[in-house]
Amino acid sequence: MQVVNEISKSVLDSELFLGISSAEVEDMVGSARTLEFMTGDVIHSAGDPAKHVLLLIEGRTKKSQCSGNGQEVILRLGVPGELISEPISSRKSRHTSTLLALQHCQVLAWRVATFNASVERFPGLQKNVEAILLSRLGELSQRFCEISTTATSPRLAIGLIGLVDRIGERVDEHIELRVSQETLGQMTGMTLNSVWSVLSSLKDQGIVKLRRGIVEIHNLPHLSNCAEVARGNSQVVAKAAFKNDLPSLRNCEEV
Repeated sequence: MQVVNEISKSVLDSELFLGISSAEVEDMVGSARTLEFMTGDVIHSAGDPAKHVLLLIEGRTKKSQCSGNGQEVILRLGVPGELISEPISSRKSRHTSTLLALQHCQVLAWRVATFNASVERFPGLQKNVEAILLSRLGELSQRFCEISTTATSPRLAIGLIGLVDRIGERVDEHIELRVSQETLGQMTGMTLNSVWSVLSSLKDQGIVKLRRGIVEIHNLPHLSNCAEVARGNSQVVAKAAFKNDLPSLRNCEEV
């Protein structure tokens, strides 16, 4: 019981339990299993039966898909407090992506039937689940729009700012992102050479510094401005494309 209480307190602020009473959270935690995965463990692979709903308590995960030619595309980096394996409605559903532990991870795992029963019991939980699924869909739609309509340099700026909000660590006067250049490319639809070229340019401007597996951000306002301008431009181009304004698309050139 003490373990359930401790875990319940640690997940009260998670996206799944926002606005949920502590009694309901304890009920949910009590119906879950606590699982641990080591760095590099495959939590589930694309095509596996979807048996559990997973809430990340500790660590970091990577959700990805592979194209027909074997190229990996990262859909999301999971951080503590997030659902890393979303709810499903059908018992016969299968995962469409692969989930990998990037660090030692601890998760709460509910059987699908158990989780769905709790959603029916607690209206606030159902509201949160719907909000999470809509948010995930919105993020993927936005990324698709950015990849389709935004040049590489501002696209990487958008990706870096997104990571600052989620995995950024304040160290002295700068922010550190523990992420490889390969991962940045897989998240933004860029080649490794393009990522290196853009980061080198940002480094020359004093915006970032580079270390092995780490990007240090030293001028966040400038990087944020680049990202905001890029987001605005991508929205304009997307609207033009929707109206079949093909010349606008032709003028969207890669850097």
